[in-house]
Amino acid sequence: MPADWNASQYLKFEDQRTRPARDLLAAVPLQSAAFVVDLGCGPGNSTEILAQRFPGAELLGLDTSPAMLEAARARLPGVTFALGDASTFTLPKPADLIYANAVLQWVPDHATLLPRLMSLLAPGGVLAVQMPDNLEEPSHVAMRETAMAGPWADTLHAATRARTVLPEPGAYYDMLKPHAGAVDVWHTIYNHPLDGIPAIVEWVKGTGLRPFIDPLEGDERTQFLEEYAARLADSYLPRVDGKVLLAFPRFFIVAVK
Repeated sequence: MPADWNASQYLKFEDQRTRPARDLLAAVPLQSAAFVVDLGCGPGNSTEILAQRFPGAELLGLDTSPAMLEAARARLPGVTFALGDASTFTLPKPADLIYANAVLQWVPDHATLLPRLMSLLAPGGVLAVQMPDNLEEPSHVAMRETAMAGPWADTLHAATRARTVLPEPGAYYDMLKPHAGAVDVWHTIYNHPLDGIPAIVEWVKGTGLRPFIDPLEGDERTQFLEEYAARLADSYLPRVDGKVLLAFPRFFIVAVK
Protein backbone atom coordinates (compact mmCIF):
# COMPACT_ATOMS: atom_id res chain seq x y z
CA MET A 1 0.00 0.00 0.00
CA PRO A 2 1.30 3.50 -0.74
CA ALA A 3 2.80 5.35 2.23
CA ASP A 4 0.17 8.06 1.99
CA TRP A 5 -2.63 9.11 -0.34
CA ASN A 6 -3.52 12.29 -2.20
CA ALA A 7 -7.08 13.21 -1.23
CA SER A 8 -7.55 15.80 -3.99
CA GLN A 9 -6.39 13.34 -6.66
CA TYR A 10 -8.74 10.69 -5.30
CA LEU A 11 -11.70 13.07 -5.30
CA LYS A 12 -11.27 14.15 -8.94
CA PHE A 13 -13.81 11.42 -9.74
CA GLU A 14 -15.77 11.63 -6.49
CA ASP A 15 -19.21 10.92 -7.92
CA GLN A 16 -18.09 7.79 -9.80
CA ARG A 17 -16.01 6.55 -6.86
CA THR A 18 -18.88 7.06 -4.41
CA ARG A 19 -21.42 5.17 -6.54
CA PRO A 20 -20.21 1.69 -5.44
CA ALA A 21 -20.16 2.96 -1.84
CA ARG A 22 -23.83 3.91 -2.16
CA ASP A 23 -24.65 0.55 -3.75
CA LEU A 24 -22.92 -1.28 -0.91
CA LEU A 25 -24.76 0.72 1.72
CA ALA A 26 -28.10 0.12 -0.03
CA ALA A 27 -27.58 -3.63 0.54
CA VAL A 28 -27.00 -3.28 4.31
CA PRO A 29 -30.11 -4.76 6.03
CA LEU A 30 -30.15 -2.49 9.08
CA GLN A 31 -33.04 -0.21 10.01
CA SER A 32 -30.94 1.60 12.59
CA ALA A 33 -27.44 1.50 14.08
CA ALA A 34 -25.90 2.90 17.24
CA PHE A 35 -22.19 2.49 16.39
CA VAL A 36 -20.87 2.48 12.82
CA VAL A 37 -17.24 2.08 11.74
CA ASP A 38 -16.06 3.31 8.33
CA LEU A 39 -12.92 1.24 7.82
CA GLY A 40 -10.65 2.84 5.25
CA CYS A 41 -12.74 6.01 5.33
CA GLY A 42 -10.49 7.91 2.93
CA PRO A 43 -11.43 11.61 2.55
CA GLY A 44 -14.84 11.07 4.17
CA ASN A 45 -17.04 10.68 1.09
CA SER A 46 -18.18 7.25 2.26
CA THR A 47 -18.52 8.42 5.89
CA GLU A 48 -20.85 11.16 4.69
CA ILE A 49 -23.34 8.70 3.20
CA LEU A 50 -23.18 6.62 6.39
CA ALA A 51 -24.07 9.73 8.39
CA GLN A 52 -27.01 10.37 6.09
CA ARG A 53 -28.26 6.76 6.39
CA PHE A 54 -27.81 6.56 10.19
CA PRO A 55 -28.20 10.13 11.47
CA GLY A 56 -28.35 9.09 15.14
CA ALA A 57 -25.33 6.77 15.07
CA GLU A 58 -21.93 7.27 16.62
CA LEU A 59 -19.53 7.22 13.66
CA LEU A 60 -15.85 6.29 13.69
CA GLY A 61 -13.74 6.69 10.57
CA LEU A 62 -10.44 4.80 10.42
CA ASP A 63 -7.67 5.10 7.84
CA THR A 64 -3.91 4.61 7.61
CA SER A 65 -3.43 7.87 5.69
CA PRO A 66 -2.94 11.13 7.62
CA ALA A 67 -3.71 13.10 4.45
CA MET A 68 -7.02 11.31 3.95
CA LEU A 69 -7.95 11.75 7.61
CA GLU A 70 -7.20 15.49 7.42
CA ALA A 71 -9.55 15.81 4.44
CA ALA A 72 -12.22 13.73 6.20
CA ARG A 73 -12.09 15.90 9.33
CA ALA A 74 -12.47 19.04 7.24
CA ARG A 75 -15.45 17.53 5.46
CA LEU A 76 -17.21 16.15 8.57
CA PRO A 77 -15.98 18.03 11.66
CA GLY A 78 -18.56 16.37 13.90
CA VAL A 79 -17.29 12.84 13.25
CA THR A 80 -14.41 11.09 15.02
CA PHE A 81 -11.60 10.07 12.66
CA ALA A 82 -8.48 8.19 13.73
CA LEU A 83 -5.49 6.31 12.41
CA GLY A 84 -6.26 2.60 12.20
CA ASP A 85 -5.07 -0.42 10.28
CA ALA A 86 -7.62 -3.05 9.21
CA SER A 87 -5.48 -5.89 10.53
CA THR A 88 -4.87 -4.48 14.01
CA PHE A 89 -7.43 -1.83 14.98
CA THR A 90 -9.52 -2.30 18.11
CA LEU A 91 -12.92 -0.89 19.07
CA PRO A 92 -14.21 0.41 22.41
CA LYS A 93 -17.39 -1.62 21.96
CA PRO A 94 -18.96 -3.96 19.38
CA ALA A 95 -20.08 -2.27 16.16
CA ASP A 96 -23.48 -2.54 14.51
CA LEU A 97 -21.86 -1.98 11.13
CA ILE A 98 -18.28 -2.29 9.91
CA TYR A 99 -18.28 -0.75 6.47
CA ALA A 100 -15.14 -1.30 4.35
CA ASN A 101 -15.42 0.32 0.94
CA ALA A 102 -12.47 -0.13 -1.45
CA VAL A 103 -9.87 -0.82 1.23
CA LEU A 104 -9.46 -4.54 1.94
CA GLN A 105 -7.89 -5.22 -1.46
CA TRP A 106 -4.77 -3.62 0.04
CA VAL A 107 -4.81 -5.92 3.09
CA PRO A 108 -3.38 -9.48 2.94
CA ASP A 109 -4.62 -12.73 4.50
CA HIS A 110 -8.38 -12.36 4.17
CA ALA A 111 -8.94 -15.79 5.67
CA THR A 112 -7.71 -14.35 8.98
CA LEU A 113 -8.91 -10.78 8.47
CA LEU A 114 -12.59 -11.36 7.75
CA PRO A 115 -13.33 -13.59 10.80
CA ARG A 116 -11.51 -10.98 12.90
CA LEU A 117 -13.80 -8.23 11.57
CA MET A 118 -16.86 -10.38 12.25
CA SER A 119 -15.70 -10.82 15.86
CA LEU A 120 -15.85 -7.03 16.34
CA LEU A 121 -19.58 -6.90 15.51
CA ALA A 122 -22.50 -6.87 17.93
CA PRO A 123 -25.07 -9.68 17.52
CA GLY A 124 -27.05 -8.90 14.37
CA GLY A 125 -24.29 -6.58 13.20
CA VAL A 126 -23.23 -6.33 9.58
CA LEU A 127 -19.89 -6.47 7.80
CA ALA A 128 -20.19 -4.70 4.43
CA VAL A 129 -17.24 -4.90 2.03
CA GLN A 130 -16.59 -3.65 -1.49
CA MET A 131 -13.31 -4.35 -3.28
CA PRO A 132 -12.13 -3.55 -6.79
CA ASP A 133 -11.65 -6.81 -8.69
CA ASN A 134 -9.93 -5.32 -11.71
CA LEU A 135 -6.38 -6.67 -11.68
CA GLU A 136 -6.98 -8.41 -15.01
CA GLU A 137 -8.57 -5.35 -16.65
CA PRO A 138 -6.43 -3.64 -19.34
CA SER A 139 -5.99 -0.63 -17.05
CA HIS A 140 -4.12 -2.77 -14.52
CA VAL A 141 -2.46 -5.28 -16.82
CA ALA A 142 -0.82 -2.29 -18.53
CA MET A 143 0.55 -1.07 -15.19
CA ARG A 144 2.38 -4.33 -14.62
CA GLU A 145 3.56 -4.60 -18.24
CA THR A 146 4.92 -1.05 -18.16
CA ALA A 147 6.62 -1.70 -14.83
CA MET A 148 8.35 -4.84 -16.06
CA ALA A 149 9.38 -3.45 -19.46
CA GLY A 150 11.25 -0.28 -18.51
CA PRO A 151 14.48 0.76 -16.80
CA TRP A 152 12.52 0.95 -13.54
CA ALA A 153 11.79 -2.81 -13.47
CA ASP A 154 13.88 -3.50 -10.36
CA THR A 155 12.48 -0.49 -8.52
CA LEU A 156 8.87 -1.45 -9.26
CA HIS A 157 9.12 -5.20 -8.72
CA ALA A 158 7.24 -5.00 -5.41
CA ALA A 159 4.54 -2.77 -6.92
CA THR A 160 3.34 -5.58 -9.18
CA ARG A 161 2.28 -7.46 -6.01
CA ALA A 162 0.90 -4.53 -3.98
CA ARG A 163 -2.72 -5.59 -4.33
CA THR A 164 -4.29 -8.74 -2.90
CA VAL A 165 -5.48 -11.10 -5.65
CA LEU A 166 -9.07 -11.83 -4.71
CA PRO A 167 -10.16 -15.46 -4.37
CA GLU A 168 -13.37 -16.54 -6.09
CA PRO A 169 -16.69 -15.67 -4.40
CA GLY A 170 -17.21 -19.16 -3.00
CA ALA A 171 -13.99 -18.88 -1.03
CA TYR A 172 -15.27 -15.73 0.67
CA TYR A 173 -18.58 -17.41 1.43
CA ASP A 174 -16.70 -20.27 3.10
CA MET A 175 -14.50 -17.84 5.08
CA LEU A 176 -17.48 -15.98 6.48
CA LYS A 177 -20.32 -18.47 6.86
CA PRO A 178 -19.01 -20.10 10.07
CA HIS A 179 -19.12 -16.63 11.66
CA ALA A 180 -22.32 -15.27 10.10
CA GLY A 181 -25.98 -16.11 9.94
CA ALA A 182 -26.25 -14.84 6.36
CA VAL A 183 -23.65 -14.07 3.68
CA ASP A 184 -24.33 -12.38 0.35
CA VAL A 185 -21.59 -12.09 -2.29
CA TRP A 186 -21.83 -10.58 -5.78
CA HIS A 187 -20.01 -8.74 -8.56
CA THR A 188 -20.99 -5.56 -10.37
CA ILE A 189 -19.19 -4.20 -13.43
CA TYR A 190 -19.38 -0.42 -13.74
CA ASN A 191 -18.66 1.21 -17.09
CA HIS A 192 -17.52 4.76 -16.42
CA PRO A 193 -17.56 7.18 -19.39
CA LEU A 194 -14.36 9.21 -19.21
CA ASP A 195 -12.77 11.91 -21.37
CA GLY A 196 -10.21 9.76 -23.15
CA ILE A 197 -7.01 7.97 -22.17
CA PRO A 198 -5.68 10.94 -20.11
CA ALA A 199 -8.77 10.69 -17.88
CA ILE A 200 -8.16 6.98 -17.27
CA VAL A 201 -4.60 7.82 -16.24
CA GLU A 202 -5.89 10.52 -13.88
CA TRP A 203 -8.40 8.07 -12.38
CA VAL A 204 -5.84 5.37 -11.59
CA LYS A 205 -3.24 7.89 -10.40
CA GLY A 206 -5.50 8.31 -7.38
CA THR A 207 -5.54 4.58 -6.52
CA GLY A 208 -4.08 1.58 -8.33
CA LEU A 209 -1.24 3.41 -10.06
CA ARG A 210 0.13 4.84 -6.82
CA PRO A 211 2.51 1.95 -5.98
CA PHE A 212 3.99 2.25 -9.48
CA ILE A 213 4.54 6.00 -9.72
CA ASP A 214 5.31 6.89 -6.09
CA PRO A 215 8.81 5.32 -6.21
CA LEU A 216 9.65 7.25 -9.42
CA GLU A 217 10.64 10.90 -9.74
CA GLY A 218 10.97 13.57 -12.41
CA ASP A 219 11.58 12.45 -15.97
CA GLU A 220 11.39 8.78 -15.03
CA ARG A 221 7.86 9.18 -13.67
CA THR A 222 6.86 11.20 -16.74
CA GLN A 223 8.25 8.51 -19.04
CA PHE A 224 6.44 5.77 -17.14
CA LEU A 225 3.11 7.57 -17.44
CA GLU A 226 3.62 8.20 -21.15
CA GLU A 227 4.41 4.54 -21.82
CA TYR A 228 1.51 3.42 -19.65
CA ALA A 229 -0.92 5.69 -21.52
CA ALA A 230 0.33 4.37 -24.86
CA ARG A 231 -0.43 0.79 -23.77
CA LEU A 232 -4.02 1.75 -22.94
CA ALA A 233 -4.86 3.14 -26.37
CA ASP A 234 -5.63 -0.21 -28.04
CA SER A 235 -7.95 -1.32 -25.23
CA TYR A 236 -10.01 1.84 -24.71
CA LEU A 237 -11.35 3.04 -28.04
CA PRO A 238 -13.41 6.23 -28.39
CA ARG A 239 -17.18 5.80 -28.34
CA VAL A 240 -19.64 7.75 -30.50
CA ASP A 241 -19.26 10.88 -28.35
CA GLY A 242 -15.47 10.65 -28.11
CA LYS A 243 -15.46 9.31 -24.57
CA VAL A 244 -13.96 5.99 -23.50
CA LEU A 245 -15.59 3.46 -21.17
CA LEU A 246 -13.54 2.33 -18.19
CA ALA A 247 -14.89 -1.10 -17.23
CA PHE A 248 -14.51 -1.54 -13.48
CA PRO A 249 -15.50 -4.88 -11.85
CA ARG A 250 -16.15 -4.67 -8.11
CA PHE A 251 -16.81 -7.45 -5.60
CA PHE A 252 -19.33 -6.97 -2.79
CA ILE A 253 -19.87 -8.83 0.49
CA VAL A 254 -22.60 -8.31 3.07
CA ALA A 255 -22.41 -10.65 6.08
CA VAL A 256 -24.85 -10.53 9.00
CA LYS A 257 -23.64 -11.86 12.35
